Amino acid sequence: MFGNPSLVTRIAIGKTIGFVVGLIGFFSLPFIWPEADLFLRWGILLWYTTLGAIIGVFGVMTYHPLLNIPLPWWVRAPFLGGWMNFVLVFFAHEVMGKMLVHMFGAGSVLASPFWFVAEGAIIGLIMGYFTTRFGGEGVETVGK
Repeated sequence: MFGNPSLVTRIAIGKTIGFVVGLIGFFSLPFIWPEADLFLRWGILLWYTTLGAIIGVFGVMTYHPLLNIPLPWWVRAPFLGGWMNFVLVFFAHEVMGKMLVHMFGAGSVLASPFWFVAEGAIIGLIMGYFTTRFGGEGVETVGK
């Protein structure tokens, strides 16, 4: 399974890592913020699972098509993770802001929901490493 480059392997590894991260969020969120509803918890679980799949799929692109510059996994994966969490912050800015204020206090630097962008970049970096390490990258992952 891990011997040859494979897009399916990349996606499976990315989704597995995302599912584990999502499960951690799903089960720890009630302890961190007791007001978190079930929709938010399910959203976190499904969001990170989907993020893993996206990072897995984008392992095929090893260069930027318009700028024609290389896109190594350590650039591509954190960018995707950060960008997707940036979009998530726009959808759930108010909820995430309330959660971080509850955790860190109203005047804290860490109370900004945009810290989730950095978290997404770090999780994306982890996903990118493992998907590339065990699933390969580039056009050879899609077969011949």
